[in-house]
Amino acid sequence: MPSMRQSYTVTVPEEPPAAAFPFLKQEIRRKGSMSGSVLVSTFVGLLINQAKNSKSAQGLVGLKNLGNTCFMNSILQCLSNTHSLRDYCLHNSHRRDLNNNSRTNTALMEEFAKLIQTMWTSSSSEAVSPSEFKTQIQRYAPRFVGYNQQDAQEFLRFLLDGLHNEVNRVTVRPRGAVEDFDHLPDEEKGKKMWNKYLEREDSKIVDLFVGQLKSSLTCSHCGFCSTVFDPFWDLSLPITKKGYGEVSLMDCMRLFTKEDVLDGDEKPTCYRCKARRRCTKKFTIQKFPKILVLHLKRFSEARRTSKLSTFVNFPMKDLDLREFASENSINAVYSLYAVSNHSGTTMGGHYTAYCRNPSSGEWYTFNDSRVTPMSSSQVRSSDAYVLFYELAASSRM
Repeated sequence: MPSMRQSYTVTVPEEPPAAAFPFLKQEIRRKGSMSGSVLVSTFVGLLINQAKNSKSAQGLVGLKNLGNTCFMNSILQCLSNTHSLRDYCLHNSHRRDLNNNSRTNTALMEEFAKLIQTMWTSSSSEAVSPSEFKTQIQRYAPRFVGYNQQDAQEFLRFLLDGLHNEVNRVTVRPRGAVEDFDHLPDEEKGKKMWNKYLEREDSKIVDLFVGQLKSSLTCSHCGFCSTVFDPFWDLSLPITKKGYGEVSLMDCMRLFTKEDVLDGDEKPTCYRCKARRRCTKKFTIQKFPKILVLHLKRFSEARRTSKLSTFVNFPMKDLDLREFASENSINAVYSLYAVSNHSGTTMGGHYTAYCRNPSSGEWYTFNDSRVTPMSSSQVRSSDAYVLFYELAASSRM
């Protein structure tokens, strides 16, 4: 095991030794006339399979910093260690969705998949340059042109949106016909609204990352409760302020879902009263996504001039969110697999990632070009900014 200060390196021999590939040697002996191109193809395939099957070599490749691009590298490493998304790229399943759409804009998904494939099949310990990928993400979202430090969570949102648009299974979106579902029970209304969303937005990215929020508005005058269902790609959680320095992730979730009073200038119009009334508003989660992204709101809304360095204690496994579910029967238990960290201040900060390797289950620090093993006990820190949770196998519906 390398020391904690030593970068993790993976070396694969340039020529296949007999000990490593005895069956290849037998195959060559048996088929002496094997052409050079077939031999090369066979060997490349063996290297890829060896990389895929080796529990020490997979995905432990750093990304070069192109100039203040640590925010991008951090998120890319978190997505690289998202098991289902990684396999979607490694198995070239994205090609099928790109081809089915006959779209002209496919470059972002292609470059993203190519980068993931390189990170998981590379036989070199050299860090990979994400320059071609950066070219495509800044074409899709010009705000990322240049080399200024950017916000990792904003980058994640733009990237997932761009990937989704290119592999959306819906090629022709239906016209937005207005339908009234208010007469339906909430559970049925939620399902109808989710199906309407899928009629327009349906992709592997949606399959993994998108959930559904239920917003309930209750009139304090007549008691009428109106509900709205909206898709979400991540949840931005306010950090609770306590007298001491530590809060829990559940504290933040409870603050996010806490009932708010809308009064004064915020009074909404009651559907039944047909007048502006004092109301209470509350969020619950109607549909839990397979991958739950939780964004800790460390930066102030007003031009990001200050940062909260509060230590948020989050569970590594068995994050049970059933108390926030709209329906009692929903099972929602999650395990942590990646964290995007921000250290420093708003004026000068740096992003890194802590990721659990989906093949070995071991944790690693990804600091631009450097990849080092770490203990799971080091994952929680006051630098944690974006948390990536995966729905536990027993919770999947």
